[in-house]
Amino acid sequence: MTQGGAARRTVLGAAVLAAGGGMAGLSAGSASAAQTAQTAQTADTAEAAYAADARHGGDYRDLPVPLVIGHRGACGYRPEHTLGSYRLALDLGADVVEQDLVPTKDGHLVCRHENEIGGTTDVADHPEFASRRTAKSIDGVSVTGWFTEDFTLAELKTLRAKERIPAVRQRNTLYDGRWDVPTFEEVLRWADQEGKRRGKRVWLHVETKHPTYFRSLGLGLEEPLAKLLRRYGRDGRSAPLFLQSFEPSSIQRLSRLVSAPRVVLLSGAGTRPWDFEQAKDPRTVADLVTPEGLKWIAGFAQGIGPTMDLILPRDAAGKLGTPTTLVKDAHARGLVLHPYTARNENTFLPAEYRKGTDPAAYGDAFGAFKAYFEQGIDGIFTDNADTGLLAAEAFRPGRGR
Repeated sequence: MTQGGAARRTVLGAAVLAAGGGMAGLSAGSASAAQTAQTAQTADTAEAAYAADARHGGDYRDLPVPLVIGHRGACGYRPEHTLGSYRLALDLGADVVEQDLVPTKDGHLVCRHENEIGGTTDVADHPEFASRRTAKSIDGVSVTGWFTEDFTLAELKTLRAKERIPAVRQRNTLYDGRWDVPTFEEVLRWADQEGKRRGKRVWLHVETKHPTYFRSLGLGLEEPLAKLLRRYGRDGRSAPLFLQSFEPSSIQRLSRLVSAPRVVLLSGAGTRPWDFEQAKDPRTVADLVTPEGLKWIAGFAQGIGPTMDLILPRDAAGKLGTPTTLVKDAHARGLVLHPYTARNENTFLPAEYRKGTDPAAYGDAFGAFKAYFEQGIDGIFTDNADTGLLAAEAFRPGRGR
């Protein structure tokens, strides 16, 4: 056997020398084959890990604390609610990636922060849609522009996404036009594919936008959302997904349709959810963050998503003031807290964490994150998942502060 092997190597050597540069090609071919085999093995290992995570992944209480939620993906670096933004959020370390859902005219759920799309797509550059520009009242606010409910999915797919706040994030405009508007079903398929590639389930944080308004148009959000969640196996108690809404009645409706964990979003203390306005319910957000209000929420939800001001109010100068008791009160009723939104730019930071006078420049974001995490919150929405992750690691068990 040894002799035959040596003889074979001699013949091969002579053939290579006769071919001149053939050795390079042979080496490259061998390396390519080895690389392909290694890639296949890695993919198989990742998919096996994903399958194991899907079987034994636990529920939302097994996630890291504090949790880093990619707000609209990684919209500090890419146009929001695009597959590019979602993918980058995962690459930067986000534990969960957020989607906001609005419907098309023909009932498809798509990912946009608002149903008005003049600021987040190139619709204004499409003369065929010029006549669709109109004014509407959305939750009591007059808005002028183009609206998803006036477009079929096929029409919406002819548009391209763009940066929403170019004055603050001019660098993000580099990516204008690279992605279209994704449907939620596309995101669900993408999340499964990414999970298999990365070896663990991809968690989503899904918001129903303006549900009362859309239901009045015959475009209810909850039923088609629940149907999609059931189709893709994300409807159970241990599903890798949070459902969220500023309208408690939307969360109540979803609680009757699916068992996935649910979060009630809360804006300013003096505001009233739009479904409360329509139902003549006199309660405001200030009522909902009382112990009695939190007990009511805990009857159909597992968490709240308050604006950070409800936890750390800002004074007249824009600096952080005395913390409220909201974290303690919510935890006493078994609710997790996912407040919003942490960002790197001066314009969004509390006054004491700003650097210089340029609103688009980065301030002391780590200082702000530290102040937020010190309150004992369970997670935070952030446009900058990499900053959030680095700040959160100091507060996770087993890590030094």
